[in-house]
Formats: sequence, C-alpha cells, structure tokens
Amino acid sequence: MSDLTRRRALSVGAVLGLATATSAPSAWSWSSAGSVAGTDEVADPFQVWDPEADEVAASLLADGAIPAVNKAWEKWVRNADPLPSGMPAYLTSYLERANRIPSWADPGLLAASEKLYKRLNSYLFVSESLGSGILSTVIPREARAVYWSAGGADMKERAAKTFTFGYDLHSPTTWQPSGFFLVSANKTRMVHSVVRNLLVTSKRFMETSDQVKPISNGDILVTFHSVATVAYNNMKKWGIKLSAQEEAADLHAWQVTLHLLGVERRFIPASWAEARKQADQMLWPVVAPTAEGVSLAKTLLGYIEDASLGLTTGFVNELTRYLIGDRYADWLGLRRDWVARGFIRVAWPTYVAFREGLSPIVPEGLHLFDQFVRGVAMLFLSNGTSATQTPITLPAANRPGA
Repeated sequence: MSDLTRRRALSVGAVLGLATATSAPSAWSWSSAGSVAGTDEVADPFQVWDPEADEVAASLLADGAIPAVNKAWEKWVRNADPLPSGMPAYLTSYLERANRIPSWADPGLLAASEKLYKRLNSYLFVSESLGSGILSTVIPREARAVYWSAGGADMKERAAKTFTFGYDLHSPTTWQPSGFFLVSANKTRMVHSVVRNLLVTSKRFMETSDQVKPISNGDILVTFHSVATVAYNNMKKWGIKLSAQEEAADLHAWQVTLHLLGVERRFIPASWAEARKQADQMLWPVVAPTAEGVSLAKTLLGYIEDASLGLTTGFVNELTRYLIGDRYADWLGLRRDWVARGFIRVAWPTYVAFREGLSPIVPEGLHLFDQFVRGVAMLFLSNGTSATQTPITLPAANRPGA
C-alpha cells in the first residue's frame, strides 16, 4: 500500500471505527417531486448508474482502444469542435447523442450564469479548490474511488483535471461555441464510466466498497453538493448578494451539468431548497475519515502549499479549517496555527466585503488571498508544466497495486 502504511491506518483507527457505521447513506426518502422532472416517486439514486456510457466504456477497455481515443481527443476541445476521427464507431455514435445541451435547458439562464461566474470567480476558486477539494477526502466512497483509481497515483494530474472541469464550467464562455465545458463534461462522464469498469476489478478497492460498483447517480450528486451546494451556502455565509435570477442561473448551470454527467432528471434538484434537503440526507450524514482520504488530503495540501507563492503551511491549514470546519480538519490531522487562524477569520470577511463594495476598508494582507487564488490557478490549470489546461483523458488501468 506504499503511502497507506499500517502505522498511518492505526493512527486514525479510533475515528475510522466510528466511521464504519456512517459511511453508507441511510434509506433514501427524497421525492422526485422536488426534481427538475417533477414526478412524484422515491427512487434511490445510489442504485442507478449510467448503463449506456458504461457499455461503451466496457467496449473501449475490451478493444484496447483507450490510447487511440486519448490521442483523438487531443483535437476535440471546444464546444463547436466536430467529433474527432480516430475513435471507434460506437463511441462516436454515443457522443453524437450525448454531446449536446438538453432541450429543456434555458439559454437565458445559462447566459446569466456566465456573467455571474465572472463576478464570483475568486470566491469560487477558494471555496471549490481548497474547501471542496479537501472536503472530498472525508467522503468515504469518493476518497476510496479516487485513491484506488489511476488518478490516485498521480494526484497533481488528477486534481488538475478536476480543476480544468470547474474552470471550464465557471468560464465567461461556458456554453458558447468557443467554450470548453460541453466537451469537458462529456469526457468526464466517459472517465467515470471507464473507472466504474476498472474499479470492480480492484481487489483493494472492492475490499472496502459497500456498492456493487462505484460512482452511482447518488455519488455524483454527493460530489455536486460538496462543491455547488457548499459554495452556495458559502456565498450566503459570506454576505455576497445574489439576485433571484442569479441564484436560478447558478443552479441551472449545475442542473445541465448533472445531466451531462449522466444523472437522471428525477434526481436533479429543482431548487436550492431541494438541493439542501438532498445534501442533508446524502452528504453530511456520510462524511467520515478513511486512511485513503487522509493520504489524499496530505498530498493535495502539499501541492497547494508549494503552489501558493510562499504562503505558510499554517495559513493554508487554517484557511482549510475555515472552509471545512475543525471537525473534518482534525480527522485529517491538520496542525493548528492560532495566529493565522485569527488573521483569516477577521481578514477574509473584510476581504469579501471590500471586493463586494460593502466596505471601504482595505484589509491588511488582502494580497495573501489573491496570491492564494493565483497560485492554485497556476498550479492546476497548467499542472505545473505549461500554460495550457490539463487535458481530460481516459485511464487504462487502476492504481498500481490495486
């Protein structure tokens, strides 16, 4: 297990014992009456996967076509790009159906989301890169799936791909022909399907799994809540004013995103109130420490500390604590820095108020937050190697040793 040593596993043994009973969701009770489908049924999203995409992924693996597809995908990056040549006919046929904005999408709201994200980008970078990125490591199913997949063995590249997905979604041209997100979402959906097919062959992963296969519709929704619903809650907590249309635009961009990732409409929340109800049932009851999550968090925080242009470990740890809370940070073993803690809890609200035009006071150390955003963006948009975004590619195997 290399970096998952017996000593590390024992060091979190006490809390892992508590986690065993809480790592799986409770019986599902959310009604699809609160979904964009508007039906009235109680169906468990944790028992629904993505059969059409999964069948295509299984064929790609069986045919040994992954390298050829990754090569072909180098030419397919913008929303308006034609599907590339060099792919198996069955993948091309699938993408001809999947690679489109759904008919029920509202163009006005999607355009409004582009304007909104331009304004909120700095806050979203902080909330999603450090907050949601580290929060993902205390979601047991997600942490284990990431750790034992190929991406878990190269977290810098894996995090860069995730950041690219978020960056493309929050772009001023997300849904336009010149944007990248439609392609990024469809590539990500196929990555999920390939990983589903691969992880069930991993002895190490299946020893800890409580599902017949990973990354169900429910698991994708859990990730949505750990990113989007958490960010929505943060905007409220930080006093950022959003109009009713802006809130609707933000949610609608995510509704379309969930559809593009293969989540059925009967599970996609129709309002932020319904999203919070879902999160209360499927996210917060299942967070728990795992040995895999502790390892991933340590690796991710190491990258962020290195990238953030000289910011101290204490600053990064305490900003993480501010975003995810002390309980989860304690699970991950983040050391405290009381000076940085005091500074962040005064300066961040002042920073937000100043940027929103709600305060004339320029907070002392304002540049530290901008520095953090720039450092993380530079690291994950380029993966530390170039000025271009990290391409989303398909894995051909699990983590070595899985």
